[in-house]
Parts: sequence; C-alpha cells; structure tokens
Amino acid sequence: MDHDHPEETDGWQRFDRAAFGLIYGAITVLSIAMGVADHSEAPFDTAAMLFGSVLAITLAKAFAELLSHALDFKKHITRMDWRDAWRHSRPTLAVANVPTLLFIMAGFGWVLPETARTLSQGLCVFLLAALGARVGWVLEGNVLSAVLGAVFAGGAGLALALMKFVIH
Repeated sequence: MDHDHPEETDGWQRFDRAAFGLIYGAITVLSIAMGVADHSEAPFDTAAMLFGSVLAITLAKAFAELLSHALDFKKHITRMDWRDAWRHSRPTLAVANVPTLLFIMAGFGWVLPETARTLSQGLCVFLLAALGARVGWVLEGNVLSAVLGAVFAGGAGLALALMKFVIH
C-alpha cells in the first residue's frame, strides 16, 4: 500500500491517481513519435526506441524527484521511497506498452508501420481526451465541462500528433 494514500477499491480513484503518469506517458509517446524518423523499414527499431526512450525519461524523472525531495526535506531515501517512485512511474510506462506492441506487430508484418504509428497516436489522443473529460466531470460535475475537458486535452494531443507532419 502506498503510504501517502489509503487503500482504494474504486476504479475511478485508481484512474485518477494514475492520471499524472498516464498524461505524462501519452505526451511522451506522442513527442517521441514526432521526433522518430519514419522507420517503416525498421519497425523493431522504432519499438525499441519508443519504449527505451519512455523508460529512460520516466526513470530519469523518478530519480530526479527522489534526489531533489531528499535535498528539499533533508530526508534520507528509503526503500519505501524507491518503491513509491516505481509505483508512480508505472502508469507512464504502461502507456508505451501498446504502441511498442503495435510496432513489434509491424515488424512481424502483421500491421503496416504507418498503421502502428496512427493507432499509437490515436491511443494517446484518446487517452488524453478521456482524462480531460474526467477532469471536467470531477471539477464541475456536468457533461459540458467533461466535453470541454476532452476537447482541450485531446486537442493538445492531436496538435502533437499533427506536428510530426509539419516538422518532417
């Protein structure tokens, strides 16, 4: 059990607690997809770069947070702190799993690499829209706020996905 939060059984509470990592993961995947050259001839390389980059960024963020927290509060880093940092990082890494799997599937020829890219970007945009809707609903408790939250967060993800075409 995370020592900062009581044990929870409600799925929405788990989703809400994972929101930071899910948002961070979706934006990271979209950003990496934007920066990765079109490797349609090497989808296994794309899968490795995508997951490896998300893993490196996530671990770097967790490590920086642990060390800076130790400095800010003059507190030793405990095993519990390491465990909580890993638990907090899991949602970010989870977002990269499906896009990585899609590029592996492209490597085996089961889907086209462009399909893997499009589905990966679509997943991330959908995830951001769902989280935006959740924020709107939780804060205001009405459908309009949920829709506006979905449009705002999903729009930010869509803008990142479309930037790939502008940059490349």
